[in-house]
Amino acid sequence: MEHIVLFGDSIFDNKAYVSGPDVVQQLGKLIPSTWKATLRAVDGSLARNVLAQTGALPPDATVLVLSAGGNNALQELFLFDQPLGTFSASLLSLATSLEQFEEEYRHTIAHLQNLQLPLVVCTIYYPQFPEPDIQRAAKPVLAVYNDVILRVALEQQLPVIDLRRICASPEDFANPIEPSLVGGAKIAQAIVRAAQRIREGGWFVLA
Repeated sequence: MEHIVLFGDSIFDNKAYVSGPDVVQQLGKLIPSTWKATLRAVDGSLARNVLAQTGALPPDATVLVLSAGGNNALQELFLFDQPLGTFSASLLSLATSLEQFEEEYRHTIAHLQNLQLPLVVCTIYYPQFPEPDIQRAAKPVLAVYNDVILRVALEQQLPVIDLRRICASPEDFANPIEPSLVGGAKIAQAIVRAAQRIREGGWFVLA
């Protein structure tokens, strides 16, 4: 029997944004009857907040899945509202925030690995902002945050679910940054595939 536990932010804890089943409920409908799925992710969480989510880990947990970093990255979008003359200062501010995120993310990964269970991590998908300039600005910011996630995953040989490819259509979003019922179903399906692949061992990217 597998027991999948979800950690992180509103990518998994999206109940407030959909009128039907959230990600963990959709996951529960997809997994075999002998499997379990538990939500520990909390809407609005930053990478460092995941540590607090591990305190009530089910004793029979077998697979951990983490989606974190999107809220850290979104905090940096305000940089692109600054005048062009402050571009260098904006880059330095982004670099500082990125360094802090990498430190927090690595600490979070190390903490989850100490639980001695298979761990899958997710990249940060591209949002669906209606404003073209904000949408364009979001992609380079998310690219450098995803670079951290993928580098850490590769170093630690952690399987990856690439949400950038899984949720890539407007219908996948309930609002600019939260998964819809359609997107949630795709995420749940990817989690099931990842849990099945875990038994094969080794590093992989699931998209």
